Parts: sequence; C-alpha cells; structure tokens
Amino acid sequence: MKKTLNRYLLAGLAAAVFVVFFYLIFNTRSVSVAVVQPQQNVAIRVFGLGTVEARIVSKIGFEVGAALTELTADAGDHVKQGDVLASLHTAEQEAKVAKAEAGLLSAQVGVSKAEANVLKARAILAQKEEANKRQQALVSRNIASEQAAEEAKRDADVAAAELAVALSEVDVAKAAIADARAELDFEQTLLDHHVLTAPFDAIVVERLKEAGSVIKAGDTIFTLLAPETVWAQAYIDEGRAGAIREGQLAEVRLRSLPQDTFKARVVRIGIESDRVSEERRVWVKCSTCPPRIFLGEQAEVRITVANLDKALLVPEAAVSGFDGRTGMVWIVNDGRLKRITATFRHRSEDARLEVVGGLPSGAALVAQIVPRLKDGRSARIVTDFAP
Repeated sequence: MKKTLNRYLLAGLAAAVFVVFFYLIFNTRSVSVAVVQPQQNVAIRVFGLGTVEARIVSKIGFEVGAALTELTADAGDHVKQGDVLASLHTAEQEAKVAKAEAGLLSAQVGVSKAEANVLKARAILAQKEEANKRQQALVSRNIASEQAAEEAKRDADVAAAELAVALSEVDVAKAAIADARAELDFEQTLLDHHVLTAPFDAIVVERLKEAGSVIKAGDTIFTLLAPETVWAQAYIDEGRAGAIREGQLAEVRLRSLPQDTFKARVVRIGIESDRVSEERRVWVKCSTCPPRIFLGEQAEVRITVANLDKALLVPEAAVSGFDGRTGMVWIVNDGRLKRITATFRHRSEDARLEVVGGLPSGAALVAQIVPRLKDGRSARIVTDFAP
C-alpha cells in the first residue's frame, strides 16, 4: 500500500514539474510580432456615398392658365436660352389686346379734342377781354353804363375760368393715354405669357403635360437643369469630415460606370449636419464629366484631405480604446513588449491610423495583436507588416 502511494506521489510530482517546465518555456520565450514600417507619399482620402445632382434645377410653367396648343421640347432635349418650349391658346387674350389698343387710340383722340377745346377757350377769352377793355374805356368817358362794364368784366372772368378747365381737361386726357397705354402693356404682357421660353441653356429633365391639356397658372410643364451646374452630393461621416476643405481634389465613380474615375474638386461643404445619421453633406464638381448625366444616380466620392511625405500607419484593429485622438498600442522597445498610449491624426481609407505622438525613439510599433502579448515580455520581430 505504501509503495503504491509513493508511486502516485512521484507521478504527480513529475506531472507538476512537467507542467511548470512547459509553462515557463511557453511564457518566457520570445513572442514573434510583426511591426509597422514607415511609408512614403501616403494619400489620406475620405470616402462618402451620395448622388448626382445639379445646383440649378428649375420647374417651369406658365404664369397664366389656358389650353396647351403646342409643345416643342421633350425629355433629354438640349435647349438654348429664349427657345420656345410651349404655347397656349391665345384668341381670348388677343381680343383683350385689341380692345386695349382701341382704348389707347380713343385716349389719344381725347387729347386732340381737349387741345382743340383749349384753342377755342383761348379765342373766346381773347374776345371777352377785348370787349371788357372797350366797356371799361366807355365807362371812364361816361358813354356806357356801369352795369354793362360789370357784365363785360364778368364775361372775361368766365372765359378765363373756361380756359383753365380746358387746360385741365388736356391733363386728364393725357393721363387717360398713360392709363390706356399701361392697360395695353398689361394685356400684351399677358399675351406674351402665353409663350413659354427657356430661361437659360438647359437640358429638359421631364415634360409633365401634353398638348390639349388645360392648365392653371403655375402648373409645372417642364423640369430643366443647367448642365454646367451638375455636381455630386456626398454624405461624409462627421468623424472623418473634419479635414475636408473647399478646393481639395476628389475622385468620383458612378454606379453605371464603375470602371471610370472622374476627377473633381470640393466646391461646397454643408454648414448643417444630419442630426440622425451624423453625416455632413459635401458637394464636389467634376472637371471631366461623363457625356450623359442622370440625376439621382449613386456616386462614390473619395476626397484627398492630405498627402503625407512620410507616415507611420497602424491598423485600427491594433489599437484599443481609440477615442478619435488617442489609444493604446503595443511597441517593441529594447527587445521587450510594452503597452503605451499613442496620439493619432489622420485615418486612411483602409482603416489605418497615423501615429503622431507618444512613440519612444527607436521603438517599433506592433502591427497585429497576437496571443501572449504581455508587458516586459521578450519579443522577436519576424517580418515587416505589409497592409
């Protein structure tokens, strides 16, 4: 019994020694790690998904209502400023213009009549004043009675008043001409509004009415876009949008042309972010655009926010506790592992962070998290990390 117990004790002791031996070997031997190497000429780009839009997209129609008699443009057409796009039935409005022209002619005749009345009133006034002078001279020589002199003076005063009335009637007649001319201009303007013209050089996006339709004032007939104002609107994560500035270079890829890349520049940055998606709107305008534009088409936008002559980039997966500026990383310093806090700046398109502070001189940055990393443990650099 005693011999059996001793054998069990010896076996257990041997097993414990074996476990301790391998534990010490496993935990004290050097761990192999890959480290990051500095890179040259690194472009930092920010990705955003958006759509093709245009800064000037206008829904146009008539300012008056009537029946459509003609449409001369359709979706996809290129039109020039001033080109006739559509026309309305004009018979009723043409009659109103003719009536206004007749009113203007009548007002002009009224001025001529009023001016003739002025000439008549002047002649009567001259006659009455001459008669008044004769009567006053006769009274002074006691040849005529006082009553006759008073009646002559009264007649002259009445003639002067009638001249003043005739002169005022000329002014009234001239005012009537101005009113008639304004009425004619108004009716002519309404007649001109029966023709719809292109307000700028444009592409017809959509035609919403057809000939024969009776429309109301303000109904949309065409949707037009100015081709020189086409741009891409991209939505950028707020966490990546801080380095974006107007004028930065960008690349645009359209969903319908995935094999082509179009050069562009940032032309506008939205001043209000989406409160739900936490994204910022950025507009880029291409310098070489595709031959055909489709509003609303999905576009991938990559904006170059920085070009680094030399950079040390660590994968974000190798950083713990990253708060947007700092995080914990592993380094190899004097052959030993150490965990430190590093400072970061840019984030690359492939989820790597640029290290700009916190790294001791001569230390190597661990590129991949592997098992058995521990402060103070011996480390052996086996390969350079290639992203």
